[in-house]
Amino acid sequence: MEEKQKTFKPLDPLLHSELRLAVMSILIGVVEADFVYIKSQTGATAGNLSVQLDKLSAAGYIEVEKTFKGKKTCTLCRITGKGRDAFAEYVETLKQYLQIPKG
Repeated sequence: MEEKQKTFKPLDPLLHSELRLAVMSILIGVVEADFVYIKSQTGATAGNLSVQLDKLSAAGYIEVEKTFKGKKTCTLCRITGKGRDAFAEYVETLKQYLQIPKG
């Protein structure tokens, strides 16, 4: 009996990074999150987190807004519709990878 070879849809390389995936996982469940909260939840350095937020923002997956709280800067992040769609597709694709053939 010939076994059909399953072709896997490629995973979004932008979301396949551990830190970017963690950021998206945080933002998918909230209206917005500030930089300090995301940094504490991910354990990332400020520099690395900043670079990864820039990549997600450039792709249109998140919006980054810089505001002030008193005299301190505050960076707020929100997931966009495009980001929600990309995250949902990533999760669905990953589920396909994890399916174990019955037999």
